[in-house]
Amino acid sequence: MTDDWVSLFSGGKDSSWALYRALEEGLDVSRLLTVHPTGDSYMYHTPATELASLAAESVGIDLVEVSPDDFGADDVDDAGAQGDAELEPMEAALRELAAADDVDLAGVTAGAVESEFQTNRIQAMCDRLGIDLFAPLWQEDPVELAEAMFDAGFEIRIVQVAAYGLDESWLGRRYDADALDELLALREEYGVHPLGEGGEFETYVVDGPHMDRRIDLSYDAVWEGDRGHVEVRGARLE
Repeated sequence: MTDDWVSLFSGGKDSSWALYRALEEGLDVSRLLTVHPTGDSYMYHTPATELASLAAESVGIDLVEVSPDDFGADDVDDAGAQGDAELEPMEAALRELAAADDVDLAGVTAGAVESEFQTNRIQAMCDRLGIDLFAPLWQEDPVELAEAMFDAGFEIRIVQVAAYGLDESWLGRRYDADALDELLALREEYGVHPLGEGGEFETYVVDGPHMDRRIDLSYDAVWEGDRGHVEVRGARLE
């Protein structure tokens, strides 16, 4: 029985890049694990996670899905306690996987870039489980990371925005070199992070070298005055 890795996977660019790099490194990723938050979350990517099953089919790796109750993250007094509580359903799913006869759980992959809030909790979870953490984006230069994604052939779509300088025209837009140039200008003006680490925007990867088939999306743009998101109407593998 080989060492099994689980990729903590939302389908966004960061978790997808962590998965891609793990596969490049020869790690035996035998499961993707997606948590579907209801409402807001301190720990998880929330937009378009319903596409995870299509992404998993395209990648060709089995998907484990966790659908916890609403975390109540829109009304929180203690952010640290909230983050710990939100991690519990993921840890429970990993413990269940580790107990399976056909799994020898070695570690998890994570797409954390700068968030110590998230990374410290995931590392502590790994320590409790006695497994490793593969976090290839951690504290890397964000512009170099974005350019590496483009160079590798990732097709990334922006599915949510919430920052000064990002209007409705960004919804559904491809996150590419031109978009990055504009985001770097917005960083100078408004402090927008080029990878959206401050929650300025969220993404979904619809194609890449780790995927056999592209995800084709149809959607409506929903704009709410100073923020917005895409509401997926249909999705299929091409």
